[in-house]
Amino acid sequence: MVNGGFIDFQNEIYLGGLGGVRPELPMTAEGLESLARERLDPAAFAYVAGSASAERTAAANRSAFERYRLLPRVLRGSTGPGARDLSVEVLGTKLAAPVLTAPIGVLELLHEGGEVIVAEVTKGLGIGTVLSTAASSTIEDVGAAAGAWWYQLYWPADDELACSFVQRAERAGASAIVVTADTPTLGWRPRDLEQAHLPFLHGKGLANYLSDPVFLAKLPAAPEESEEAMRTAILTWAGLFGNHTLRPADLARLREWTDLPIAVKGILHPDDARQVVDAGADAVVVSNHGGRQVDGSIAALDALPTVVATIGDRADVLFDSGVRTGSDVLVALALGAKAVLYGRPWAYGLGLAGAAGARHALRALLADFDSALGLSGCANPAAVSRALLSTVR
Repeated sequence: MVNGGFIDFQNEIYLGGLGGVRPELPMTAEGLESLARERLDPAAFAYVAGSASAERTAAANRSAFERYRLLPRVLRGSTGPGARDLSVEVLGTKLAAPVLTAPIGVLELLHEGGEVIVAEVTKGLGIGTVLSTAASSTIEDVGAAAGAWWYQLYWPADDELACSFVQRAERAGASAIVVTADTPTLGWRPRDLEQAHLPFLHGKGLANYLSDPVFLAKLPAAPEESEEAMRTAILTWAGLFGNHTLRPADLARLREWTDLPIAVKGILHPDDARQVVDAGADAVVVSNHGGRQVDGSIAALDALPTVVATIGDRADVLFDSGVRTGSDVLVALALGAKAVLYGRPWAYGLGLAGAAGARHALRALLADFDSALGLSGCANPAAVSRALLSTVR
């Protein structure tokens, strides 16, 4: 960013106020969720907001941040807006701030062409985006619109199809592959169940399958030919989604398919972190899928320090699940994360106001982080350390 950095968003808002202009959308993640609950289609809101079972893991992700307090330093010299540099490099990808949008599937529930919109917005901001396998836009369309982007692989129960997805992503310009390991099948999600709504069974979120030559070769007829042909395609997808047989050693096959860096997402246990790095992963993403898979599991933030200590400097460690504020980003970095994946709030923004809404939500997080970083006495992410944190007893 130029001029004052991401914090310029704050100045834009205050200057607009001189002319009577106020933001059309809330400035907080909680406010965006509340407004989305009021305005979005109930099934769409449930799909984004819902978590597993009693949603205790999602609540734990947030409460874990309450156990840490920042200990800002003052009179530190050049930490003003013009002097701060929020940029980082993760897995060889240069980012204007240590933030990527987390992979969220089926964005057509929120806005037509949602994945392409998010790719364009993140490109404009200089941050990264991670494209879900379960996308409503194809790998190629997103690659054509994106700046820094990674491809998230739900490894199907067919290696030829998995290889095709990965190699399509590499050809389309992805700079890393993120294997989501915690979803061999979907978790028990009451909000979706109460709506009796699984979007994939309606043919949504299948763009990457329906555009893949390996997948199409498995079908007796092209899906667009008839309703029956589409139903067959959906049932074929259902038989291929998820893979219960994967082991860390299978990363060796992935390495044969691509030269891109490999991250494994969904890591909580330190032994799992050690095993995937031993098997060749270049990074791990500490995550419990935003609470969407196992109810009552450990908060992702509680797992982060142990995973960082286990991995050391052998691989990058990223963090996902529960980030809602700029200070949350700062806490994750202080605990050893190289960058964070940020999920639901920008999705609510996308559903509420398209590109403008997604951009608003992301700029709010980035400005908040920019402010928190400087006010804590740090000129850049590299200056953030565990010494910045105090624990609540």
